[in-house]
Amino acid sequence: MNFLELLKKPNLIAAHRGSRSQKPENTLSALTSSIGKCDFIEIDVQLTKDLVPVIIHDDTLGRTSDVSKIGRFKDRTPWGVSDFTLEELQSLDFGSWFDHKYEPILTLVKALLFAKEQHLFLNVEIKDVSSTFADEMVVQIIIDMIKKTQTEHLVLLSSFYHHYLPMCKKLSSEIPTAALQMYKHPNKLIDYLHTLQVNAYHPEDKITNQKTVSSLREAGFFVNVFTVNKTKRQKELFDWGVNGIFTDFLA
Repeated sequence: MNFLELLKKPNLIAAHRGSRSQKPENTLSALTSSIGKCDFIEIDVQLTKDLVPVIIHDDTLGRTSDVSKIGRFKDRTPWGVSDFTLEELQSLDFGSWFDHKYEPILTLVKALLFAKEQHLFLNVEIKDVSSTFADEMVVQIIIDMIKKTQTEHLVLLSSFYHHYLPMCKKLSSEIPTAALQMYKHPNKLIDYLHTLQVNAYHPEDKITNQKTVSSLREAGFFVNVFTVNKTKRQKELFDWGVNGIFTDFLA
């Protein structure tokens, strides 16, 4: 089964940044803890200074690592991810802030190989790093890593920065893509999504209503909504025809 076939199943549960209510987000332990509790796992990817794709949500390191306690990095605030090499990131602890247990930075290659080994589906969100790196280079590096690990069938690529999405399709037509959206829908939503060549639309819960879901599904787009932590709301969305929801809390 590939990711597109998975999306045809009803009532899909996606682990938002892994099992982040139980383990430190976007870490290998968060992925491991998600196994058997969800249909796919959402992770975030961006590039290090030396162009290695790593799994981290924020564009700075302060919230989810011990960087502020490391003397040699004290003058490098606000500790942007793209200002650190992989070797430097590997000297940090990405787990103790959450549960006092050490956790190393997770690289995209390690996440992909783990998914391949465990037969997991990954929604890889490409963070907007357009102010630091050329769009084409970002997409090329990530697609190359997916191809190198032979995990095209296990991955869906999404982004709030929609310029990445047609580039993804150009480099690999078989990897499904999704447009992430907050605050309000783009004008002429269906036409817009067609121009992006995406397979799915991932709106935030606040802007999701039954009419929009119906029009998207009728147009052939999969709809996955973030971040939905209440069971009652999840059921309502599924009743509307939403394919999946992203949640911080897995059963």
